[in-house]
Amino acid sequence: MTSTTQTDYPEHIDAAVLKIAGVVVLGAIMSILDITVVNVALPTFQAEFGSGGHEIAYSHVAWTVTAYTLALATVIPMAGWAADRFGTKRLYLTAILLFTLGSALCATATSIDMLIAFRVLQGLGGGMLMPLGMTIMTRAAGPHRMGRLMAILGVPMLLGPILGPILGGLLIQQASWHWIFLINVPLGATALVYASKVLAKDTPEPSESFDFLGMALMSPGLALFLFGVSSLPQEGGDFGAPRVWVSMLVGAVLMLAFVWHSFRPEHPLLDLRLFKNRNLTVSVITMFMFAAAFFGGLLLVPTYFQQIRGESTLHAGLLVAPQGLGAMLTMPIAGRLVDKMPVGRIAPVGIALIVVGMFGLTQIDEHTSYAVLIPMLVVMGMGMGSTMMPLFTSALKTLTAHEVARGSTLVNITQQISSSVGVATMSVLLTNHLNDSPVVPGTESAGGGGGITEAGAAILSNTRPEVFARLGVDPAYVARGLTDAASAFAQTYWVAWVLVALTLVPALLLPRRREVTHLLDDEGQPPVVVH
Repeated sequence: MTSTTQTDYPEHIDAAVLKIAGVVVLGAIMSILDITVVNVALPTFQAEFGSGGHEIAYSHVAWTVTAYTLALATVIPMAGWAADRFGTKRLYLTAILLFTLGSALCATATSIDMLIAFRVLQGLGGGMLMPLGMTIMTRAAGPHRMGRLMAILGVPMLLGPILGPILGGLLIQQASWHWIFLINVPLGATALVYASKVLAKDTPEPSESFDFLGMALMSPGLALFLFGVSSLPQEGGDFGAPRVWVSMLVGAVLMLAFVWHSFRPEHPLLDLRLFKNRNLTVSVITMFMFAAAFFGGLLLVPTYFQQIRGESTLHAGLLVAPQGLGAMLTMPIAGRLVDKMPVGRIAPVGIALIVVGMFGLTQIDEHTSYAVLIPMLVVMGMGMGSTMMPLFTSALKTLTAHEVARGSTLVNITQQISSSVGVATMSVLLTNHLNDSPVVPGTESAGGGGGITEAGAAILSNTRPEVFARLGVDPAYVARGLTDAASAFAQTYWVAWVLVALTLVPALLLPRRREVTHLLDDEGQPPVVVH
């Protein structure tokens, strides 16, 4: 992309730059809120798209999150090439339009598969908003004012995990699930008008070629592999089912072909040659394990509050908010410390906090006190806020100037892919544990063939009491089922906890001495943090 370093920029942030920052913040708010707002809606999707007393499997509805993050990962590496090819302003307006159109279509979905498909379209737009927004801000402000503008852009990044679940819960409770998507329509329309007036026209300057073959291998390969994994609960945990093993095999072959292909073109989709840098390799491994465990586990928290504790969607959102507050406390501190201390002395502390907090979630049952749960969520949030930015910085810190943009893309995609893997894995584990609960006698017809399990009946009594009342299930089954269901969450958290604990191994290999950074070299592109 065109360098900004040859332009003389004033020291103060003037009104013109603030207007452009407003465009970028509005786009960031839409994209980031939509990542968190859907988490609280998953139990609602299970019920709304199910039939009778048979709810859709949690591993299935979790694809509304997985599909969105996979779409984000698909378009992140395209953003720079497409901006040079078509123009940054034109592409940014297209991204807003795609996101808004995808949101409107999500609200019209009549089946879970239709909703998942529309979430992909929404993610294709949302995935370009942050990297394009960073490019727009850099060109407008110049590298020497980016620190102050990053503080502005950090506001939606900090508030998203707090406001998203609360907003989602409020809209579902007071209106319907459709409004968690419809609310993006007026926001998107406003952003389109605002951006079209404020952003200056730019001249497209086609640069390097784009690796379309790499994209055609990576995204379908990962999606097929995760689809096979997610199909396990529907196939009774049978890896020999064609739907499972064929999908996983084809996905694995495509991903292996992608790795082989990535070393061939001059400008690959992901520059795997960068893994020759030890710091980047250790940081990416740590990021992958951390994000898979943390974001996969975090997805289950609002579901636990609704299905096990019988909380409303709004109360579930409010109860999840302390995790975001914890992140808000430590993220600014970690951002300042990362310039003064080696990353290897910061990130392990954050991961250790998550280990402590998540251990508390492995002990949950149907009666766990909120006075215990909420502090655990705060501690986990503090750990996340102490981990994300230091890991990102460590990955890029020792790269040469011309490698920073490619390294930024690699780390961002790693985060999105690992989040997708974590969500798919944890949702499958939870679904399998819930399916292990005994079937309530006499519910075979209501349950859609196999019958309703005791855990399923207990969840139904908390989430859809009017449907549960028509089944006439003995309360004794519900009591046992509630214990089984709570145990399913605890067992799933044990897996997430072990993965977080293992993340300490690569984290301890992060640099523990100060190293020279190239992040602010004028010749390099600024790194982009997606979320």
